[in-house]
Parts: sequence; structure tokens; C-alpha cells
Amino acid sequence: MDLLHAAILGALQGFTEVLPVSSSAHLILIPWLLKWPESGLTFDVALHLGTFIALSLYFWRDIIEMTVSFFDVLGARRLNTPARRLPFLIIAATVPAAVAGKFFEHQVEVVFRSNPLLIASVLIAFALLLGAVDLFGRKRLLLDEIKPASALSIGLMQCLALIPGVSRSGITITAALMLGFTRESAARFSFLMSLPVVAGAALLKTVHLFTSGIPAGEGLPMLVGIIFSAVTGYISVAFLLRFVQKQSLAPFVWYRVVVGGAIIIAILSGFGV
Repeated sequence: MDLLHAAILGALQGFTEVLPVSSSAHLILIPWLLKWPESGLTFDVALHLGTFIALSLYFWRDIIEMTVSFFDVLGARRLNTPARRLPFLIIAATVPAAVAGKFFEHQVEVVFRSNPLLIASVLIAFALLLGAVDLFGRKRLLLDEIKPASALSIGLMQCLALIPGVSRSGITITAALMLGFTRESAARFSFLMSLPVVAGAALLKTVHLFTSGIPAGEGLPMLVGIIFSAVTGYISVAFLLRFVQKQSLAPFVWYRVVVGGAIIIAILSGFGV
């Protein structure tokens, strides 16, 4: 992979992993449109590491507070405050996605990776779902009010993010809005619960990479991908958390519908056949 491709795909990962528009869909559709070769395991590691770095840098205070709360609970054995409950709720919300990823990630990838029409359709379908709950949801509950049942429900919905076009942040924000949370609370919980998922994915792929070895010439593109993914991911987190304080999610809904529709039209017109 050349450096330009690495920079573009790294930037795409950073922006689209955080925004509710589906990073997996973009990372499949853009190379398909431009006739680029598969990125491979090395670059997958770079993208996940970059995203994890971005989230960790932005939420470093939250990470420290949750770590302190976690060990505080282990000592006191009391979940009597929202701060003490939050790390355990995030763990509970993460388990379903971890289990689903372990058993179904490969099967889902086989079905969807070579089917741009299906990915485009999923982009549109889940955009409309996001738009509906954003428009009609109550949007009253704050993050401190989240309960175990709500966290587990959001975690179960996150399993759908294995499907390219769904979007991890998109489906978890959708689930939180369905349960009555504000946009900002939904987005913040979505990002916090993505930390262990992204970290786990990065760790597993890194182990596989070092087991097989970094291919010759891939080290620099990998570094470029990490840097661009981290920088754009950090910008995206900061942007979205500010954006949802005053604005609806309609721009992301329309973006997904337009992109999905354009892909469908291109395929029906004979592109890529």
C-alpha cells in the first residue's frame, strides 16, 4: 500500500468510526469505487490502533475516573453512585459485542465484503431508523440515569455493528435514543463503551500481525494510517459531542441515504460489473 492510500484510509477510519456513518462500509466501498487492492491485516491493525489512541486521548479523564471507581467498588463492594456503576455498566454492555465478534465476525465479513449493494442498502435502512428515533425519541435521560437493563440493551444492539453499513456509534446512539437518553448522553456512552471493543480488536489483530510478521515495506504505511486515524478520530469525537448538544442527527441520516442511494444507482447502472 502506498502512503497516499494509507493516509486516505486512515483519515476515513478516524472520521467514520466515530461519526454514525459506518467506518466498515466506507473502508469497503471507497477501495471498491477506486479499484484499490485489499488493505490487509497490517493496515487493519493501524486503523484500530489509531482509533483507540484518539478515544483514549479524548476520554483520558473518564478512563482514569472509571479505573479508580472500578477498584473502589472492588474494595468497598458497593455500587451506590452513578460513577461507581458506570465502569461495570460499560463492561456489561461490551460483553455481547465481544461474544458476537468472536463467533460471527468472519461469517458476516464473507457475506458483506464482496456485496456493495447489500452494504448500501444497510446504510440506508439504519439511517432511517436513526432518523426516526432521533425525531420521535423523548431525549430526557442523562448518562447518570443509565440502568443495567439499558446498558445491556445498548450492548445487544451493538452486535449489529458487525454488519458493514450499520455503524457502531450509529446503532448504539440509536439504541440509547430509543431508551429516552439525550443525544449527548447517548453519544458519550457510545464512545465510552466502544473503548474496550476497539482496544480488544486492536490487541487481537496486533497479536495476529506479530505472529505472521509485518510484510516488507508495510511499516511506514502502517504508521501513516495510525497517525491519520488518530488525528481525525480525535477531531470527530470533539466535533460530534459538541454538535449533538444543539443539533439533530439529520445531517448524518441524509448523508447515509445519499451515499447509499448513489452506490445503488451506480451498481444498477453497471458500475463494477
